[in-house]
Amino acid sequence: MHGRIHSGVKPYKCSECGKCFRECSNLTTHRRIHSGEKLFECSVCSKRFAHGGHLTVHDRIHSGEKPYKCHVCHKAFSQSNSLTSHMIVHGNRRPYYCPYCGKLFKTASNLKHHSYVHTGAKPFSCRHCSESFKCHRALKSHLLKSHNEGTWFTCRICRKKFSYKTTLKEHIRRHEGVKPYVCDESSKCFCTSAELKLHQVVHSDVKKFCCGFCGKDFKRPQQVKRHFRKCADAIEFGDLL
Repeated sequence: MHGRIHSGVKPYKCSECGKCFRECSNLTTHRRIHSGEKLFECSVCSKRFAHGGHLTVHDRIHSGEKPYKCHVCHKAFSQSNSLTSHMIVHGNRRPYYCPYCGKLFKTASNLKHHSYVHTGAKPFSCRHCSESFKCHRALKSHLLKSHNEGTWFTCRICRKKFSYKTTLKEHIRRHEGVKPYVCDESSKCFCTSAELKLHQVVHSDVKKFCCGFCGKDFKRPQQVKRHFRKCADAIEFGDLL
């Protein structure tokens, strides 16, 4: 079993979705996603989970346990991803600045791909037709939907099809009511890490989105986008000094 870590061999394959595993026990646990089987029950509120790890995270809502601690300010969190988000407060450098909307990025590559939103550039072209796209993800989805190139991922419950396995996983969680991402501040639960991060802005004083015209800071990207349009209109009509 240990040798498979180095060799990358995963001999146990799920017959439903094709995902492979190094150990038979991992495949057995994974199959509960498809069967809907939930063996792990919370002793406090009786909520049930398909995976023991999800129950462990859920239990912290009741116990108040927060094993992940910030080495800078020593604030504690119940989930590792909450700690990762928190570390932004202590200087997660984003030196690459978008001149159009003020958004900051960690790498020049991320800034380049973001700039396509403003410039309208579509560098990803379909080899079957004349369609072009701003990002590779959109091209991949187009190839599947328009040219049947790729693999569909189908929900076993409602038979809805998805272009990406990760999107299907999130979709199934909503069917099952599984919300493994828990806010340390309010104990509110979410299906995806993206939803949790969006919610956590409420509890943070960090304003990482900046207007490129006036320099005003905002917590959410939607806020800076609305403000940015107002600033642009004000400049056009000479109202902004």
